[in-house]
Amino acid sequence: MAIIFKELLKDSKSRARLGELETPHGKVETPIFMPVGTQATVKTMTPEEVKEMGGRLILSNTYHLYLRPGHQLVRKAGGLHRFMNWDGPILTDSGGFQVFSLGPLRKIEEDGVRFRSHIDGSEHYFSPERAVEIQEALGADIIMAFDECAPYPCTREYAVKALERTTRWAGRCKKAHGREEQALFGIIQGGTFRDLREISASQLLELDFPGYGIGGLSVGEPKELMYEMLDYTVPLILEEKPRYLMGVGSPDCLLEGVARGVDMFDCVLPTRIARNGTVFTHTGKLVVRNAAYAEDFTPLDPECDCYTCRNFSRAYVRHLIKANEVLGIRLTTIHNLRFIIRLMENVRRTIKEGTFLEYKEKFLSRFNSD
Repeated sequence: MAIIFKELLKDSKSRARLGELETPHGKVETPIFMPVGTQATVKTMTPEEVKEMGGRLILSNTYHLYLRPGHQLVRKAGGLHRFMNWDGPILTDSGGFQVFSLGPLRKIEEDGVRFRSHIDGSEHYFSPERAVEIQEALGADIIMAFDECAPYPCTREYAVKALERTTRWAGRCKKAHGREEQALFGIIQGGTFRDLREISASQLLELDFPGYGIGGLSVGEPKELMYEMLDYTVPLILEEKPRYLMGVGSPDCLLEGVARGVDMFDCVLPTRIARNGTVFTHTGKLVVRNAAYAEDFTPLDPECDCYTCRNFSRAYVRHLIKANEVLGIRLTTIHNLRFIIRLMENVRRTIKEGTFLEYKEKFLSRFNSD
């Protein structure tokens, strides 16, 4: 098999679990957060820096790499690992979320999606077979089935059609998939309808994928509704399969996801807000570019062990950002990624110690997610 997943330990007070995911490019412990390298790079970071801060499994984006530089060029370079000089595991998404997010620039058909590039307006077509072909050329360890991500809110009728199309496309993806050293994950849809989530999970489990993504969440719905959907959906996925909650990366959502049995997460949030001058701290988000920090000579977060917090002050980072110095957004990115990676390290440690729920409650009592 392309991957081997082992459940190592269950938390006795929640659904949280410790696991090990073995891939062709190494083993990783779960629960894990995957830094996003949309265009074959974690923005502003070198691969060595990502690894030094504890990053082990990264995500790259099929849609963006298909448009630039092109999957065939990446294939010629020896695949993503060689192209970007990353020797750890890589997961690529199918491009479905990006394509369906194009709105008026795309048209859904039974065989696939016709869309126009957000870069130059050129026309392209993604089918399940095409999405698999592109991901096989990119050469990631884990690839995702091409699905339809229903928006929030949407009607039940729309959610049903998206679910049924997702199932049909999942079967076509599995039939098209030929690289045995790659693991193809299915994606559970169903919007915010419990019975549709159950139907989607049942249909995809019949296709027997080696792992399952939970899609269509964190797309604008209230967090409590997302947690409710996870309560229904996660137990439907077999325990021997890794469970991947797609597009979630805020500290509170990560902890709530782990408590419900999720193993894998990804999100652009930590790096995106970093480029806007916003950082995570143990008491919530801090907008370091604000004037209030012009003479604040304390670290971004006194409790953080990252390179930025060990060496620089809020006043200095604010100065860099206000002066449009690239180092400013590098320092905020380093901090946010290390903050999230360290959070997941503490999650795994407390699951081992049997104190995960206590850790979660203590963290969330201080962290203001607004």
